[in-house]
Amino acid sequence: MTTSVGTAVPKPWYRVLYVQVLFAIVLGVIVGWLFPHLATNDWVKALGDGFIKLIRMVIAPIIFCTVVSGISHIQDARKVGRVGVKALVYFEVISTFALVIGLVIGNLVQVGQGLSEKGNAAAVASFAKQAEAQKSVDFVLNIIPDSVVGAFAKGDILQVLLFAILFGFALMAMGQRGEKLRDIIDETSHAIFGVIGIVMKAAPFGAFGAMAYTIGKYGPEALGNLVGLIALFYATAGLFVVLVLGTIARIAGFNIFRFIAYIKDELLIVLGTSSSESALPQLMEKLERLGCSKPVVGLVVPTGYSFNLDGTNIYMTLATLFIGQALGVHLSFGDQITILVVAMLTSKGASGVTGAGFITLAATLTVVNPALVPGMAIVFSIDKFMSEVRAITNIIGNGVAAVVVAWWEGELDRTALNAGLRKQIDPSDVQTAVTTG
Repeated sequence: MTTSVGTAVPKPWYRVLYVQVLFAIVLGVIVGWLFPHLATNDWVKALGDGFIKLIRMVIAPIIFCTVVSGISHIQDARKVGRVGVKALVYFEVISTFALVIGLVIGNLVQVGQGLSEKGNAAAVASFAKQAEAQKSVDFVLNIIPDSVVGAFAKGDILQVLLFAILFGFALMAMGQRGEKLRDIIDETSHAIFGVIGIVMKAAPFGAFGAMAYTIGKYGPEALGNLVGLIALFYATAGLFVVLVLGTIARIAGFNIFRFIAYIKDELLIVLGTSSSESALPQLMEKLERLGCSKPVVGLVVPTGYSFNLDGTNIYMTLATLFIGQALGVHLSFGDQITILVVAMLTSKGASGVTGAGFITLAATLTVVNPALVPGMAIVFSIDKFMSEVRAITNIIGNGVAAVVVAWWEGELDRTALNAGLRKQIDPSDVQTAVTTG
């Protein structure tokens, strides 16, 4: 429900989804630990599996709408000359860095090891056999759907992606004639995210079922692996922000830590909602006050929410490797390159809403190796603990992108930038610097 900030009435703590999920996870651990026979009951397992099916139900339409919308709106880049091209080049380079860092850390620190011996070897072997039966040429040809309707009906993500990319470019070429259709697709996207909002109300039940079954099946020692994945993701995201974004910020002439301090209010909003999109209006306003030109901010930040999701990229590669290690599915170098390419595409369908990272993970696993899909239940049980860091990393990455592209384009007010990052407290002081500088 949307209410104005001034009249918003806080929910009782027990009605907050975050609290409900935390309670469900703790309850799942207790039930899985003390009552393993009950926790491994088919109906308990069905709670987690059912929630995953609800999420997978909307993957194809979400990816279609968000990718088409993102590409078709790139026509706005023509209004600001080279800014759009520079932004997209920047997004792809930085997104690749995020994916590679996730792969490197996931291979160096294999926190998923130790669960494989207790996995369903027969099911994994059957999935692996199906994967091996498909030749490379078959994989490429399978990207092209026999029919668009068939691609959506089967939920084949790569086929939907291919059609979405082609449709997006065709809609972009239509210019003004395609404006009504773009609006329809945008509104459809909002409606689908509304469906996700409804589905997310079942998250506590899914979290309970997934955690109880995981602990009941693999034993309490599984907590060590899960906590290890959370800690590894936190550390990797921090490493990316400090080293990669910090280096880029230094090249552009500002300090990453002062920038983080400048947008601390927006980061707190993101922390509370697990959605980087919740702070979008405030972030854009602050970036303009920081000296970035309005056209650059207006293009880079919204586009970044579809094309520059660094936290989501790190999460997808780390979680995919973790699931492979946990289920005993060997991922060769070629498989990992496939993860890199597929994740680069599927992440474009990840909006800033809660749960989007898990949706894109599902899409990536489905394409990379069907044997990995059952492991989604393991990761889902702790997904809530990682969603905040995903969203925070995403918003920092998009904020840095706006400043860097403005600097690259020569549309950055250095006086306002220095004043804003130096004071960091009162944004109105920065506005004064803009008007007087």
